[in-house]
Parts: sequence; structure tokens; C-alpha cells
Amino acid sequence: MVVGKAFSRKINTASNQDLQVLDWGVLEYGEAMRRQTSLVEERIADSRPDCLVLVEHPAVVTIGRSGSSKDLHISEDALRNKGWGIYHVDRGGMTTCHGPGQLVAYPIINLKRKDLHLYVQMLLHTLVKVLENYGLDAQLKEGKPGIWVNSAKIASIGIAVKKWVTYHGLALNVSADPALFRSIVPCGNPVEKITSLAVERGSSPGMSEVKNNLVRNFCSVFEYIQESCIHKVERKHPPWLVRPTYNDAAVGFMQKKLRRLQLETVCENACCPNIGECFERGTATFMILGAHCTRNCRFCAVDHKPPLEVDPGEPARVARAADLLDLKHVVVTSVTRDDLTDGGSEQFVRAINEVRKNNGSRKIEVLVPDFKGSLTALRIICNAHPDVFNHNIETVARLYPRIRPQAFYRRSLAVLAYAARQGLLVKSGMMLGLGETDREVMDTLKDIRRTGCSVVTIGQYLAPSKDHASVERYISPPEFAEWADFARGLGFKAVSAGPLVRSSYQAGEMLELLDCGQTTDIG
Repeated sequence: MVVGKAFSRKINTASNQDLQVLDWGVLEYGEAMRRQTSLVEERIADSRPDCLVLVEHPAVVTIGRSGSSKDLHISEDALRNKGWGIYHVDRGGMTTCHGPGQLVAYPIINLKRKDLHLYVQMLLHTLVKVLENYGLDAQLKEGKPGIWVNSAKIASIGIAVKKWVTYHGLALNVSADPALFRSIVPCGNPVEKITSLAVERGSSPGMSEVKNNLVRNFCSVFEYIQESCIHKVERKHPPWLVRPTYNDAAVGFMQKKLRRLQLETVCENACCPNIGECFERGTATFMILGAHCTRNCRFCAVDHKPPLEVDPGEPARVARAADLLDLKHVVVTSVTRDDLTDGGSEQFVRAINEVRKNNGSRKIEVLVPDFKGSLTALRIICNAHPDVFNHNIETVARLYPRIRPQAFYRRSLAVLAYAARQGLLVKSGMMLGLGETDREVMDTLKDIRRTGCSVVTIGQYLAPSKDHASVERYISPPEFAEWADFARGLGFKAVSAGPLVRSSYQAGEMLELLDCGQTTDIG
């Protein structure tokens, strides 16, 4: 195979197009495949530009369409006992392995020319140029998709396509230990020698440098604008996040009612995507204690400003709004008020009492902050016996310092556990798409369930602005369905999971079904 000549045909019909480069660092192979699948669906839907994913994997064996377990020197069980992953995958090629020190790149691009042979040539040409930059003479073998240096294999290619969008890709040994490959028959060749940049050059150039080298040459070969490869590309929401239009007059009428009552809602202040649906139905989640929060969470649209004085008339106006809107289920939340001795817990109780005074049959759900873990504040709330006690865990423990810098994961779990011990129906929620792994989501849901929480909501994080934490990934509806199944398997009585699910979304419907003794699944 001849690679390195100028290409008269390009894989895409338009040059100077956008490319989004995603660096996932070190990531378990199964999670990377799940993310790849989601990216492919988004690219097919044209809700994301072409992508180039860069990643390293912990030790893992992948068996392609042409491979089998016969390519292993030891059994799959023995490899798993050593801590390796084993995956039978839908890419072309036989058996290979990935591990630390190996740069893996997954191009997720739309092959507008629908020419797989040309695409493979261009991937090989990219690797040739990368190796040339390090003074290495790359060799190719007819009919074998890989790169050799001094008769030892240094890079592999294995691709797959779906509706002419590519996935899987290439692997380049940067500083990978060649011993990594002794457990397999590399690419079906029992005498294959394996090498790396570090071996051939006498030292490793460093993974960051090789990543930049690969991105630069990939952009050159595939004719992407280099600047587009460096800066994050703003992308459209996938189609499943597009809401239908609602009756503007009905929504406006609802907003006027709330303004006359001088009430804030989380629907408006937190930029909820369901505001049109809920306001058209005449429902809202009331936000007490003003509209200024003492915390500055990286995911939240509520203003971080000096807080206002507590309004003693606010609870009565919440009750009045419940009457005017004829609400059967009233949801009350608040900004976080770390400036108040009681954290605002007394204001919650006043709102609960006012609503019940007007109509004792109404159900009341409170969505509370963590009160800095104050047992006194929590006791005040729990003694008022709300029908639902809700406190959101929001995200996985690892992301708390970045996403919720003034909160603590274990403290939020303790809040849920305390309310559950008081015999209340406890609810929590979390967002996906901030960079969490599947294992972290599983562990978080298990932690929530262990507190005694029996209702959980799972939704898609959407960045309120460019100044907030960015969306790392859009989770597809089928994935949310899988998370709902997982949560039900943990014993949650009610699960609401979906891209547009929010903590208070269809809260009344969930409780109504629970009161009827039904296990619910909304979203």
C-alpha cells in the first residue's frame, strides 16, 4: 500500500470545517465505548460537528470482527482476574490490547464521500506524518492496516462506521510496555514484534506532545481548520432536547399571576427547559428566601449575589398562589442562605403551615439545601412533616470540588439519611453529562439508595451560559432508560429519568401514583 502521496480526493466534500477535539484522559474502555456510541448518534443527527477523541485506557483486550478467543495466550477469566477488561467489539481487525502509555484516537466524522478505503489511507498517512516528526521511518504492509518501524509494529488501525459516521480508530504506542502484548496474538500474527516511540527514540516524547502532534497532522490530512481543533466548538442540542412550542398567552398569563404575588420560581430563575409545559399547565415550583444565592455552584443559573432580607409575607403568598392555581401538589424550594442562622428552615415551615391552613388536603414537597449539615435546621423541617422531603445530590463525588465547591458529597448523603430516619418520603436527583463515568453514576445511585431515599430523578445537565460548567456529553434517551432500570433494580419506589427530567418535574404525578401503591417510572 502506498501512503504519503498527495490526495487528489478528500474524504469530506467541504474543507475548512469544524473539528471538536475531546481529550478524555485515562478512561475505562467500556465507558469510552458508551460515550462513543452517544457521540456517533449525535453526529448522525447532525447535532455535533466532527470529533476526534483522544484517550488512554487501563489494560484491556479488544477482539474485532475477525478475531476470537483463540488469539489469547491465556483465558479470558485469567485476564479478568489480573484486572484486565475483555471486549468483543464491532470494529474490523482481529485482537489487540490497549494500556497505559498508548494513545488511542477515535475519529467520529461524517464520511461524505463514503469511501472507506480512502479513509483508512488518510488515517495511515496521519500516523506516517506523526512518526516522521520524530525522525522515524514508517513502514506499511500491503493489506495490513497498521504502521511498522524497524519491522516492529508501533500503531494499529481498526474502524467501524454507522450511517457513514466513523468510530473506533487508531492506537499509537507512545511509551507502552511491549510486554503488555504478551497475553495476546497481536492482530493474528504470533511472531509479531511490538515497539513504541519510547523504544525507538530512546526516550518518550511525552503524551501531551504526541497528542498535539497527532491533532495537528490529523487536521492537515483531513483539511480541518487548525484553530477549530484547538478551541471548543459550540454545538447544537441533539434533537431529543428540542421542546415543542407552547401557548405563549398561557405562559404569559402565568408569569403575570406570579409577578402580582411577588413570587419567585425555580422555573424562571434556574432556566428550566420545561417552563413552557409547566406554566401552560398552571404549575410552578416556588422559590422562597429571595432570588439571590449565597453559593456559586458551577451548574446553577440562580444569581450569586448578596442576599435580600427574609420576607415575612412570602409564605402567605405561596399559599395564596396555591389557591389561585388550584394546586394539589405544592413544591417549595429555596436559594441557599448560608447567611441565616437557621439556613432558612423556619421560612420553609411557615410556607408549609400557610399552605395547609388554606387547604389541608394539599400535598407539600420541599426541595431543601443542605443547611451546612445543621441538625437543628433539618429537625425544624422534618418536624413539619412535609409529604416529600427532597434534597438533590446533583453529581458524583469526584466532581463536587469543581461543580459544587461549597458543598460536600457526604454531607448531602447525611441530609437524606436524616430525613429518612424521621420516617419521611425522601427524594433526590442528579444530573448527567458533566464528565462522570458509568461506575461513578452506579456508585452514586447506590449511595443515595442506602440513605433510605426511595424516589430519584435523573436528568441531562444543560449549561445555563458559557460561564458555567460545560456539557461534556449528551446522554441519549435509551441510556436514560437503562439508568431507570438500574435504579429500579436498586429498590427505588419511583424513578424519573430522561433528558429533560428535573427534580420537580411531574412531582405531583409521581406522588399520586405512589399513594396508589404503584411503582412509578416517569420521564
